[in-house]
Amino acid sequence: MAATPLPSSASSVLLGYAAPKALPDRGLGLAPPLACTPGTRSQTAGPFYTPSTPRRSDLHEPGGEGEPLVFEGLLLTPDCRPVPGAVIDIWHSDGRGRYDNRGFRYRGHQFTDAAGAFRFLTVRPGRYTGRTPHIHVKAQGRDTRVLTTQVYFPDLEDANARDSIFRDDLLVRLDRTAAGLWRARFDFVLQPA
Repeated sequence: MAATPLPSSASSVLLGYAAPKALPDRGLGLAPPLACTPGTRSQTAGPFYTPSTPRRSDLHEPGGEGEPLVFEGLLLTPDCRPVPGAVIDIWHSDGRGRYDNRGFRYRGHQFTDAAGAFRFLTVRPGRYTGRTPHIHVKAQGRDTRVLTTQVYFPDLEDANARDSIFRDDLLVRLDRTAAGLWRARFDFVLQPA
């Protein structure tokens, strides 16, 4: 599967972020799925979205609480082609279910590489009243609509069942690395603009 080349013109603005001309090569080697959906289900951004997050892939915070988590995946078109240079902006609560609404703890954005891949180092979010643990996501490619959604964890069945907006098609694939680190993968399918 060949990556779509980026235009050589000036960088574009996605979700308010200036997209870089040069893309990082994360070397993740994530295999794309055999089939893609017409588009990932959208969900509410909730009351806690903050624009203009820092560009970073490591969201670990000094003194932060929560189990370490690698959150990775691909941004794809409905025909499973990578969306290089797309922005992915995430935010979530800390391990105790608290959001930072004054700063940028557990908030950040990055741009996908030529394979459409992203990877964040963060922590597993905690639950809070009425909600199962989840990660909020906004994503947009140069030629796609903005996707606003949330992803969930499959090992929290009871909490998921009590959350009124939980959807099982938004479950991450969850496992542990050889070092015992949690790893969550979700491939987002972005609809054309």
